[in-house]
Amino acid sequence: MQLSEHDIALQRLFAENRELIEKDAAPEVNAAREGAMEAFSKLGIPSSKVEAYKYTNLQAWFKAGYTQAYGLNGATSEALKQFECNVHELDSYTLFTVNGKFVAGSNVEALPDGVEAGSFAELSKKHPELLKRYYGSLAKVEEDGFVALNTLFATDGIFIYVPKGKVVEKPIQVVNVLTGEQDLMVNQRNLIVVEEQAQARVLFCDHTMSMSRFVVNTVTEGHVAESAMLDFYNLQNQHNGTVQVGAYHFDQETRSLLNANYFTLHTGVARNNIFSRLGGPHAENHISGLYVIDKNQHVDNFSFINHAVPDCESNELFKGVMDDASTGAFTGRIFVAPDAQRTNAYQSNNNLLLTENAKMNTRPQLEIYADDVKCSHGATVGQLDEHAMFYLRARGISKEEANILLMYAFAYEVIEKIQVPALKEQIRELVEKRFRGELDKCDSCVVCGQLGTGRVKSE
Repeated sequence: MQLSEHDIALQRLFAENRELIEKDAAPEVNAAREGAMEAFSKLGIPSSKVEAYKYTNLQAWFKAGYTQAYGLNGATSEALKQFECNVHELDSYTLFTVNGKFVAGSNVEALPDGVEAGSFAELSKKHPELLKRYYGSLAKVEEDGFVALNTLFATDGIFIYVPKGKVVEKPIQVVNVLTGEQDLMVNQRNLIVVEEQAQARVLFCDHTMSMSRFVVNTVTEGHVAESAMLDFYNLQNQHNGTVQVGAYHFDQETRSLLNANYFTLHTGVARNNIFSRLGGPHAENHISGLYVIDKNQHVDNFSFINHAVPDCESNELFKGVMDDASTGAFTGRIFVAPDAQRTNAYQSNNNLLLTENAKMNTRPQLEIYADDVKCSHGATVGQLDEHAMFYLRARGISKEEANILLMYAFAYEVIEKIQVPALKEQIRELVEKRFRGELDKCDSCVVCGQLGTGRVKSE
């Protein structure tokens, strides 16, 4: 593949700033950069000519001209006191990142004994054995140019470690804030390790707090060990000038359970790459997503569910509501290995187009090499049901209110999958507000219920 001038400029930028990038990183993290450079030299930023990125061309956005978030480039912990991202009545352990860097101001000291959550840069040096075992084991630099770019440039993010047998009752809430006076490119790296018979709920909230343009490339690797449970949520609420590529790689062992939920309530361009490998018998996962977009916003969800062993189950459901000239894409691939007998795998993607200008491309896929399986997939793209609309109008409900009721009924199935009652109620309210046009911009932390607090101030 011939690299673009932007790819070459990014390579040059890394070479010029390598000493600064590697200064505070763990040796294992720095050692991986060499292989990442080699991979990026071959892959570059994928264009729409790459099959997996057929509907989302991101090359133009990833330019070396953006300011890079090597240092804090944003807010101090003192400034973050103005930003309280608390879901109403949600009791959680809260961590903050600003422009991809962990900052003080959290309450994680109250975590159960042995459970750790904090800076990826710091905890990866504290736990070299975990880093050596897990870092880069799922997100392969040779398979995706964005993973290679992240491995090159990322200096910090979030590290969550739940030791064997530990149960974290309260959610661990990670608030990712983008802010600053200059257009900024951010590469953030996250690692989640949930050991045998342990349980954790992790909530990532992504927000913009200034009107600069942001390009974000995040890689999250999550390991769910034998008989462990991870309940994971990602809430995206960023302004129209934000382009975000998020890679979420999960590996599951025997009898493990993964719930992963993705909500895009506001964005410019969002690409979610979701990978899950069921690597032990009787592992189970439930992956869902809801995207509500308008204007010229674009959301692309790409998933790959790998049934590598027998007796596993996966359930996948993504729904989208698209208004104005917004566009969406969904590619869902279920892979069943030759030995993966007695697999149960289900996938569905349903979409509502509210205007003639809204567009959706959906590609559900099954690749099955075992014969004793139950697998199905399906996709729909349509408009609001005319018969249901007539039913509601005939009972004196206005057209506008009938539209909102039907859209909410459509989204309800995904919202019901939320396992945290306080979070479920907050998302329900926010989705309804979005349908009413009340969340048409991101001035503050509207996803988490904190309206009108102002913006985080830059240093």
